[in-house]
Parts: sequence; structure tokens; C-alpha cells
Amino acid sequence: MRLLLLSALSLGACGALYAETRTLTLKQAVDLALEQNPDIVLARLEEVKANQAVRAARDPFVPKVYVGSGMAYTYGFPMSIDGSAPSIVQARAVASIYDKTKSLKLAEERENARTAKLGAEGKREEVAERVAIAYLDSDRAARLARVASKQVDALTQVLQSIKVRVVEGRAIKLDEMRAELDRERARERARLLESDARFAQTQLSLLIGGSAEDRVETTVEVAPLTGLPESEAAAVTQALESSSELKRLQSSLLAQGFSLQSERAARLPRIELVAQYGLFAKFNNFDQYFNRFQRNNAQLGLSFQLPVLAGTAPSAAAATAQAESSRIRTELGRVRNQTSYETQRAYQAVTNAERARELARMELELQREQVVVTLARQENGRATLAEVEQARFTESERWISYYDAQHQLERAKVALLRWSGGLLVALR
Repeated sequence: MRLLLLSALSLGACGALYAETRTLTLKQAVDLALEQNPDIVLARLEEVKANQAVRAARDPFVPKVYVGSGMAYTYGFPMSIDGSAPSIVQARAVASIYDKTKSLKLAEERENARTAKLGAEGKREEVAERVAIAYLDSDRAARLARVASKQVDALTQVLQSIKVRVVEGRAIKLDEMRAELDRERARERARLLESDARFAQTQLSLLIGGSAEDRVETTVEVAPLTGLPESEAAAVTQALESSSELKRLQSSLLAQGFSLQSERAARLPRIELVAQYGLFAKFNNFDQYFNRFQRNNAQLGLSFQLPVLAGTAPSAAAATAQAESSRIRTELGRVRNQTSYETQRAYQAVTNAERARELARMELELQREQVVVTLARQENGRATLAEVEQARFTESERWISYYDAQHQLERAKVALLRWSGGLLVALR
């Protein structure tokens, strides 16, 4: 136990020692997530399980050959061993020729495999959206942290200027206290933004399959997303046509239909191909109790089975499948309506975010012009350094507002592309 504990501690220390910080583009982050994200790996495993279930359902229609021996010494009449006459070598082959229940079960498993594949595709889109949002959040946090750091520098200059004016008697102590409070607020804001940036970078590392000790930094410039639908109606149409969730539910509904038919087919006849070979020996007394002894024996035929009383299980299973089909139909209608609603809302959110960004840009341009005017007044001796730094501080606030508006617009684009089915294309 002590050895295991020491091993765990050493592994943790090694993980912290080799923590990695990488700079990735949005496309690189998405590509890595689509390969390494744990949710996608689990979805692939479910797809593998569904494909293997298809192989298992196909098994009754694949001829199977069993070779063995029923060798035994016989005293008296030769009796059977496991349903076969005693023999030196025996071989048996079986294959289903007609079994509607198993045929429909195979069709059901094939549709389940398709459902799993659609589920994996939907998981890829979901992970891509999460990575894109995390990347944008990380980029925003890093940008705001840099702006906040510049604000601290500007407010420090303001504080130093006011302190000089207080010493000269041109300002009062209250002005100095207020300037110092503003600087400390800016420092706290910068600290919080640095913390947000660090955790956003760690979250991005987890999404691409990294560890909690790693960090992923964004590039300096994030290219805006393109490929948006031309209109709200086009967005809704694309969403209904490309929705992985709708396709998955439709596939699941088909699978339940096959399951229902399979249960109802339990009363139909079944036909199997049966072939058997046996190598007999005289020490099993065949020559004494039968008119003619033959060493090599074979038979080939068909086995017919007609269920007369199948019991209540098939009808109960059919009723269960019918109820499940009704549930999926209800869910299908709900998801279709929800998809239309969310797509319309996402399209409107993009429109609103574009207008908000334009207003933020206009406010930023106005404040930048105000900084130019204040600098000109300072050159003419009509503005103090504190006024200049205050104007620059206000400009940095406008930059923060503009970055926030840009961030909200890109997030809205991600949501719209996700609902309309074009996110993976836009990101990759």
C-alpha cells in the first residue's frame, strides 16, 4: 500500500513537472478534440459495440460446423450420448434458412448500429461547439486581462500626477485617495481576469484531451466564423435537414419498428438446414441390434418448427415495443419543434449581436477621437496629464466593451452554425 501511494505521488509530481502550455488555432483545437476528447472516444466505443451486435445477430444465418467425438464402450443396446449415437468421430452443421424473428432482429441491430453512428456524429458536433465556445472564452479572457493590465498602468500614472498636484497644493488629499482606490479596483479586476484566463485555458486543454495541468493559449487573432445561413427560413430548413438528433431519433424509431415486427413474428414457422456425420464402431454393438452395420453415416435435411403455443412473452414484448415507438414519435415531434425554435432564436441573436457590436465600435471610435482631442489640449497647456490618462482609461473601457460585443457575436454565430448543421465545416 505504501509503495502504491508513493507511486501515485511520484506520478502526480511528474505530471505537474511536465505541464505543457501550447498555442493553438481554433481549427487545431477542434481537430485535436475530434480525435482525443473523452466523450468522442466513448461514442466511438458505443459505435463499435453496436457493430459487433450486428455480427452477433447475423450469427444464426452463418453455417456452423461442430466436430467432436462421442466415443464410448457400449454394453447392450447402443444408446445416445448428448442426443447422438455413440461414434468415434462426429460432425454436425446447422444454419437457419428461414427465421423471420431472427431476420428482423438482424435488421433491428443494423438500424441500432446506424443510430449509434448518428449519435457519434452528434457528439462530434457537440464537442466542436464546446471547444469553439471555450476557445472564444479563453481568447476574450486573455484580451481583457491585457487591457486591464494597461488600465492599471494608466491609473498608476494618474495617481502619480495627482500626488504631485497635492504636494504643490493644486489638489486635495481626497483626490489622491479616490485615484488610489481606482487603481486598486483596476488591480483586482486584472487579477480576476488573469484567473479567468488561466482556468479557460485549462478547460480548453481538457476538451482537447489534455490534462488539468496543461494550458492551451489562443492565437493573437481569431478569424471570424463564416458560412452563416442567408435567412432565418434557410437556417430553419438546414437545421431540420441536418439535425443529427432528428436523424438519430428517426433511426431509433425504425429500429423499434423492426423490434415490434420481430416480436409479432414469433408465431411464424422456422426452418433450419441440418447436416450430420458419424463414424461408428462395432464395439458399440450396432451390428448386433441393427440389421445392417455401416461405418460411415451421414444425413442432410431440414428442420421445421411451428410454434403453436408461444406463451405471453412475445405479445408483452410487442406491446413494450409499441409503447417505445410511441415515446420516440413524441420525442421526435418535440425535438423538431425545439430545433426550429432554437434556430430562429439563434439567428435573431446573431442579428442583435451584430448591432451591439456596431454600437460598441462607434463608441470606441468616439472615445479614441476624444483621446486625440485631449492630447491636443495637453500640448496647448489646457489639459493635465491626469485628464489624458483618464481619457485613455475610458478608451480601454470602450475596448473592453467592444471585445465583449465581438465575443458575444462569435458565440451567437457558433450557436447558429451548430443548430443549422454547418459548424464543423466552418471550424475545419
